[in-house]
Amino acid sequence: MMTKPGITTLSKCVDSRYTLVTMAAKRARMIAKENEGFAEGDAEKPVTTAVKEIAEGKVGYVRHTRL
Repeated sequence: MMTKPGITTLSKCVDSRYTLVTMAAKRARMIAKENEGFAEGDAEKPVTTAVKEIAEGKVGYVRHTRL
């Protein structure tokens, strides 16, 4: 099963696929931790929710440069 929105849409929100994967993974972990005590039922998976939030512009990132 494919997660919507697709990679083409999500690529416009970040500078690289690596950044996208990192953002989605970190946000998905945060969502999973927030929902620890709740029954799963029909709830969306954390990665699906994270990807949707990235596409909607609710999640961003700051690029840190090394000195």
